[in-house]
Amino acid sequence: MSNKPDVLIIGAGVIGCCIAYEMSKAGFRTLNVDFQPAAGAGSTSNSYGNVRFYYSTRDGCALAYESAWYWQNRPEYIGVSDPRGMARYNQTGTVFVKNRVLNWVKIKANFDEVGVPYEEWDLATLQQRVPVADFHSYYPPRRPDDPEFFNESNEWLDGAGYTPDSGYVPDPQLATQNVECAAKALGAQFQYNARVAAIRRDSQRVQGVALADGTNIDAPILVNVSGPHSYKISVMASIADRNRIKTRALRHEVHVVPPPAGFEPEKEGFHTSDADVGAYYRPEAGNMILTGSVDPACDPKEWVDPDDFDREVSQSQWKAQVYRLARRFPDLPIPQKPSGIADLYDVSDDWIPIYDKSDLGGYYQAIGGSGNQFKTAPPAGVMMAELIQKVENGYDHDAQPLQHKLPKLGLRIDMAAFHRNREINRNSSFSVAG
Repeated sequence: MSNKPDVLIIGAGVIGCCIAYEMSKAGFRTLNVDFQPAAGAGSTSNSYGNVRFYYSTRDGCALAYESAWYWQNRPEYIGVSDPRGMARYNQTGTVFVKNRVLNWVKIKANFDEVGVPYEEWDLATLQQRVPVADFHSYYPPRRPDDPEFFNESNEWLDGAGYTPDSGYVPDPQLATQNVECAAKALGAQFQYNARVAAIRRDSQRVQGVALADGTNIDAPILVNVSGPHSYKISVMASIADRNRIKTRALRHEVHVVPPPAGFEPEKEGFHTSDADVGAYYRPEAGNMILTGSVDPACDPKEWVDPDDFDREVSQSQWKAQVYRLARRFPDLPIPQKPSGIADLYDVSDDWIPIYDKSDLGGYYQAIGGSGNQFKTAPPAGVMMAELIQKVENGYDHDAQPLQHKLPKLGLRIDMAAFHRNREINRNSSFSVAG
């Protein structure tokens, strides 16, 4: 194990592994350190794994659609055979139920500008494609203890948008390990069960890290990709207060429920965004439905210490999410016992990530994924690798933010959209939708 890599990456989740892969392609000796026992074993492993393209900003949409190639062409992207197998991409398409939360006109404009193929379904088409659902509007989303929750609705939704290229990855950890395998083939190193205790620096530049076991690792370049621990790492580096956009850990739950009788989600289901009932949902293994909250105003936000939070599914949030889903699927069986996962989002102030340098020389940040950046990890790795190399060669990214050309789409992204010192983006959804 080299004790002086060219690039030290804190975190071996999906984005950390993608950065290691791209930096290794560029000839850098990389080392990822992670306190988890394996690649993707942290919050990545519990990612919803969706690959969808509707974002409230043009740059978010472009980065997401760029990712489609990497998920649709996994063997070509990975380039090696992983003995653990290759993660699948289930291209179900995404149904975006039109609602009053996210502006379909703006989303469609982003699709047109970026070149995302889509269909626009009227209500009759939506009902024909998803016949088990009731597409009355139940806006605003409520919780079951709200006296108006069970009120009937006489208002119909307007229909939906549909993007055929999108879908989901059912095994996010394996997808991450595939990238780890590809990076290792290029010489990248990974050290697990290794918790960072301190960032070593002088007044101008990062020098490396100290691990909890007393080991010092020297490195001239450090990348914070530590997910829900990102703010703690920023504090260690004494740069947390220098970022205008801050991050913090948000506890979140997803739940698994059986489908209505006669409905087979794995054959007939779509990945679906349905802010009208405050939910997203997709097929899950065993012909189940996996559902989560899109953070409507009625759901309390539980900001936590990422080293001390409740991993048990809560009865109240399970009931809220499953009952809201049952508004859309009236024949949904309601299990007696909750089933699901509780884990963390690394949420930025405007729910848009930070892909940037910092005020400390050699210290870079790929943080604030806000539960919506799993899909973008491969192109984010490419973008971060370009940023790191240009800044290390003297480019002033603060004075003139990098215009990154997406290699698959040929479009340019203004990285000012992901700058640490940007103004809060008021076009954001301020939710997991990004």
